[in-house]
Amino acid sequence: MKSLLVIAVTLPLIAQQPVAPTPAAPTPAAPTPAAPAPASAPATSDEWFSGYIDLGYRWQTGVGGSLDTYRSFVDLGSGPKLVGADFTITDPKHRLFDELGVRAFGWGDDPNESLHIDVKKSKLYDFNADYRDIAYFNYLPSYADPLLSTTGVALNEQSFDTRRHLASFNLDLLPGNWLVPYVSYDRDSGSGTGETTFVNDANEFAVPNTMSDRTSLFRGGVRIELKRFHATLEEGGTKFRNSQDVYQTSGSTNLGNATNTFLGQTIDLTGLAASYGINGSSNYTKGLFTANATSWLDLYGQFLFSQPSTNVYYNQLATGNLVLESQLLFYSSQQFVLSAASQSPHTSGSFGAEIRPLRNVRIIQSWLTDRMHENGNANSNETLGNLYGATQMAAMLASSLVTNYNQEEIDVFFDPTSKLMLHGGYRYVWGNANDAVLPVAGLASADQGSLSRNVGIAGITFHPSQKLLVSGNVEAASSSGAYFRTSLYNYQKWRAQARYQVNPSLSLAADFALLNNQNPLPGVKYDYLASQESLSLLWAPKGGKNWNFQGSYSRSTVYSDISYLDPEFLTPEQSLYRDNAHTASALFTANLPHYDGLTPTISAGGSLFISSGSRPTSYYQPFAKLVVPVHRNLAWFSEWSYYGYGEAFYLYEGFRTHLVMTGLRFSR
Repeated sequence: MKSLLVIAVTLPLIAQQPVAPTPAAPTPAAPTPAAPAPASAPATSDEWFSGYIDLGYRWQTGVGGSLDTYRSFVDLGSGPKLVGADFTITDPKHRLFDELGVRAFGWGDDPNESLHIDVKKSKLYDFNADYRDIAYFNYLPSYADPLLSTTGVALNEQSFDTRRHLASFNLDLLPGNWLVPYVSYDRDSGSGTGETTFVNDANEFAVPNTMSDRTSLFRGGVRIELKRFHATLEEGGTKFRNSQDVYQTSGSTNLGNATNTFLGQTIDLTGLAASYGINGSSNYTKGLFTANATSWLDLYGQFLFSQPSTNVYYNQLATGNLVLESQLLFYSSQQFVLSAASQSPHTSGSFGAEIRPLRNVRIIQSWLTDRMHENGNANSNETLGNLYGATQMAAMLASSLVTNYNQEEIDVFFDPTSKLMLHGGYRYVWGNANDAVLPVAGLASADQGSLSRNVGIAGITFHPSQKLLVSGNVEAASSSGAYFRTSLYNYQKWRAQARYQVNPSLSLAADFALLNNQNPLPGVKYDYLASQESLSLLWAPKGGKNWNFQGSYSRSTVYSDISYLDPEFLTPEQSLYRDNAHTASALFTANLPHYDGLTPTISAGGSLFISSGSRPTSYYQPFAKLVVPVHRNLAWFSEWSYYGYGEAFYLYEGFRTHLVMTGLRFSR
């Protein structure tokens, strides 16, 4: 219905005067390049519409292999589609608006549908709205599946089949003036079903769940636009709600993921009804400015203060043969109720300056801080029932979390010649975090950490001629503390780029990037190395008048080695991951013999991904497309694409399918 509504609204807007057609825009989910919109001439009273609308129909030949994997990666189906639209309506008399622009892609039950509307009236208002509808399906059978290696059951225990809606509305008043008031509203909501785990002592159970969440952001303020000074003052607020229900129908028995008994007894679940909800709200105040204080000094800064508050409730009813390990107590029923609340004042700010003491020297100094102090409390009541009666437990907890993050950086840019720029800099990052739970219980009742990192920065840009540009930069850091085991610690980042225009028809580019990170602390011993090298070219003889070709190739490697504690027995284990990947893409476009001033075009190409290592994978996506003008403002297009995916260790997750689309482009 949504696609039919968009088509019904846009079709009457198709104008009558012809212009030369352009190729049809492809489906956004496919990696084929979008065709450029037709150039619009200056509007007159008779030329109030410019742009294009693509309507088509897609056929899917059927998915061979895993439909769940196909839906997780591609999820394109058959049916009528509004493939794409990008047009502008101009009111020559400037009554309610000067220009109204519309962009829409992927409508017709595709996994990513988008709509953008932009309405303007000179010096009065500027309104724009964005809407996206995203279908998120994630069910890789081998992921998060402890049963796979023991019982051979393919059950993703962290799966999702959800729909997400994002909308944004912004209105600027008096644009182009020195004082611009504005208001804005954003909404993000989602709902759906999935699979998750209900965790109990000595076992965990995969159960279905339903999810729902929504977040609303209201904000408004004023922008002050002067010749040498800009400032924004904004006030806003958010409201957040998240709920989830997990369940298991009574009368069935869930044996969970544990294959061994506990003290000679099997831990199972025969019934479950649990729900939780989170409600939150926050008001914030924000201010920012930029200023050109003098010809040699620019200043900028930002300040933000917010105070979120959150309330949580949880209610759980469970039956089965369950156990409380701390007391070696077996029970057949459980009722658990919890409520919690927290306050989290949050302050952040930044300040910087660009100083130009000499014509060929720039000094950029920046500083930022982020501070949060959270206090929370929780009350819970639990009743455990068995053949011998009931055991009741109540608990009251108070918690606190304090984090402070600071960063200071200075960068110097020096141009010894017009063809060479040198860059040197230093960054210092420091902070601390403390959390505590009272009364003290368990292994994680209190924790504290510190962050301290020194980073050296260097770079060079060399532009010896209009044809050649070479640049490179490096970061090297040494740390004495980090918040997380996988955070950057002692690391080096390298990046190099080169661009060469061989001749007016041929350009080449090369890129190299490397990240090397180590954390030698006992109990961590983390090593991480990632690199990527890529080459690309664009070949367009005579400016692409007859044909053009673009292609790219990348090779990437990832190596990760870290120690961890097995969550069940708390014994040291090692996680080792390797990946070596090759990625390539190509696109060839050519004009066919023309007739009656009309020129058909054909495009062919595709992309591939091949990797080896811990999880060898291959993915192929070739495509071909033909565009045939029927009239000066009407063209027929047809496209074929193939999706093929495979994994050497998980053959059952592979899939393959053909997609065919045909349709019409109406343009002016």
